[in-house]
Amino acid sequence: MEGAYSPARAPVLILLGPPGAGKGTQARMLEERFGLVQLSTGDMLRAAVAAGSKAGTEAKAVMEAGGLVSDRIVLDILADRLSQPDCAKGVVLDGFPRTTGQAKALDALLAEAGQQVDTAIALEVDDVKMVTRIAGRYTCAGCGEGYHDSFKVPKVEGTCDHCGGREMKRRADDNAKTVMSRLDAYHAQTAPLIEYYAEKGTLKRVDAMGPIEEISGQIARLVAAATA
Repeated sequence: MEGAYSPARAPVLILLGPPGAGKGTQARMLEERFGLVQLSTGDMLRAAVAAGSKAGTEAKAVMEAGGLVSDRIVLDILADRLSQPDCAKGVVLDGFPRTTGQAKALDALLAEAGQQVDTAIALEVDDVKMVTRIAGRYTCAGCGEGYHDSFKVPKVEGTCDHCGGREMKRRADDNAKTVMSRLDAYHAQTAPLIEYYAEKGTLKRVDAMGPIEEISGQIARLVAAATA
């Protein structure tokens, strides 16, 4: 963590953005810089199931039956997680909420604890460039080192710079058609959510197509301003 960080109160931040926009990377950088805790829906669900909590047990039953975990269960799990001591300095939500209904339920949950969403940061992307960015990704099957057809190729073709492995793999859904479909779905689902936070005056927009460090700097300034 960089230096002492003492917000006036524990901030609640939300990162919005399509798959591949860098939400996870930026959330981890906020953890390191400000001591915030990254809360992703998937991680919380897995932890709740492993812990055998009431909400986790409900979620496990739903998932084993092939169903979708309800908003109520997710909110119960989130409420449990927010009450844990490591969240005292604030949290950054990655992947939740996804709809205005979830956003309103989150507001109600936070209000019960005297909290609120301080800032919702929308990581904005160029769809065409995002297709190129995601569809060109591949990794070393041995160590997981990431590469890209255009932006990061191994020094020796077909050989991992990190471990020397010669087997590379691509995610089956990292192709242009699937990526564009995911982007279309994101815009359709999240446009109302972005409008929701804009109307509340908490939305901030960040160009997510630049260098990671530059994007991180913009987000850090927004976080510092929101928690001053």
